[in-house]
Amino acid sequence: MLAERFTRLVGMPPMHYLAKWRMQIASELLSAGNSSVANIAAEIGYESEAAFSRAFKKAIGVPPSAWRLGVRPTPGSGSHE
Repeated sequence: MLAERFTRLVGMPPMHYLAKWRMQIASELLSAGNSSVANIAAEIGYESEAAFSRAFKKAIGVPPSAWRLGVRPTPGSGSHE
């Protein structure tokens, strides 16, 4: 099965890889500071800014607005990077 082979080769299931990749793109866009959080959410495939913000905070450890201001999670803060 493709998902099993992907997991074996990459080290994580395809959906986890996709989520991590999307958050990496989002973090780069947020750091650039050229787009609103709502526009970034839409650009990476979220239907709402709120859903994106929850997913970003869960994956990265800080909300998108904090990331944009340069706040980075401290080790052991619950970040899943």
